[in-house]
Amino acid sequence: MLQMILNTIESSSSLVTPQVTPQVKELLSALKGEMSRDDLQTALGLQDRKSFSKRYLKPALNAGLIEMTIPEKPNSRLQKYWISANSKYIL
Repeated sequence: MLQMILNTIESSSSLVTPQVTPQVKELLSALKGEMSRDDLQTALGLQDRKSFSKRYLKPALNAGLIEMTIPEKPNSRLQKYWISANSKYIL
């Protein structure tokens, strides 16, 4: 009985997709190729950098839905973002 429950949990956990907020979905739909933070904010019609980072960019990065072009320098002025392979299950 316990083995059956364990097998069920293991098989269903591989099908779980990350929880995505409406803001992250909006970000993913606006992201075309590689885009800078400024380009993304413009595409979304947003001006507040702090709010954009907190509500859109960081949740998408933490969920692994987008990736940085220069991950070793997250604050680089040349930093751009692109959709990761994990996003194909969301879009």
